[in-house]
Amino acid sequence: MNNFSQWLWLMIWWFLFVVYLIILFQIIGDLFRDHALSGWWKAVWMIGLIFLPFLVALIYIIARGRSMAERQVKQVQEAQANTDSYIRSVAGSGKSPAEHITDAKALLDAGTISQTEFEALKAKALA
Repeated sequence: MNNFSQWLWLMIWWFLFVVYLIILFQIIGDLFRDHALSGWWKAVWMIGLIFLPFLVALIYIIARGRSMAERQVKQVQEAQANTDSYIRSVAGSGKSPAEHITDAKALLDAGTISQTEFEALKAKALA
């Protein structure tokens, strides 16, 4: 039975250690994500995390926990907007090649583009 209790305690301590590491990396990531915080304050927080890690991590979560969550949400929203923008740019406008060629021909007839530019647009639409 003694071996089981030792193993159980070992697992509990490993779990707590992994949780602490996750929190620590979240705090460090948040420090570098926060553009409003000066470099000196970031350095003070980092030094505190090195010398008094548990206490400073607890203070950081209490003092800056709400803004930490807001920055995380903002970063996720920006990433989603960038992804959506990229997908729209890659997917195109949904026009058929004939519609692209017609638009390019209208630009050529209006004198907006040259014949070589028209040929390039036509080749791109057909590709």
